Amino acid sequence: MYNLKIISSTVRPGRKGPMIAAWIAEKAAQTGKFEVEILDLGAINLPMMNEANPPIRKNYEHEHTRNWSAKIEAADVFIFVTAEYDFNYPAPLRNAIEYLYSEWNYKAAGIVSYGGISAGTRAANSLKADLATMSMVPLVHGVNFPMFTQFITEEDEFVPNEISHKSAETMLIDLIRWTKGLKVIKENK
Repeated sequence: MYNLKIISSTVRPGRKGPMIAAWIAEKAAQTGKFEVEILDLGAINLPMMNEANPPIRKNYEHEHTRNWSAKIEAADVFIFVTAEYDFNYPAPLRNAIEYLYSEWNYKAAGIVSYGGISAGTRAANSLKADLATMSMVPLVHGVNFPMFTQFITEEDEFVPNEISHKSAETMLIDLIRWTKGLKVIKENK
């Protein structure tokens, strides 16, 4: 089993990211290939980067950074659940990524994006570029939800369509393949 961390990026009141993260977590658990944990940035509440040393040194002064480092280091693979704010992904996610460096290296990343007409794809593309600078492998296949509120019922439940389920299945299969291969690269044997 691979240790999958699902990072929910939104922090503002009324956010819908956690329900989308819960949906993809359930899909991942159903494969039987992942041990899944959701890391909700709204609950973790990392302050704006406040470490004096560059992340590449791993010389962390603050307990919140050491805790974040341990969570990310333990992961074999990630799924980022991101909204699109102003044509990009949310600032708290950028902050959370930049707290660390080597903990992210040589790990695959799937992206589930949501938004209006663009389905969060501009945010996903921006995120892919930034993840690559952390020596991560962002997948080509992802899941995106256009006009995402159409998938939220009056009872505040997230109910995606069949296309979304198929997209998630494709992404999860890719995550398994890439994670298996990247373990060899990370171990450098």
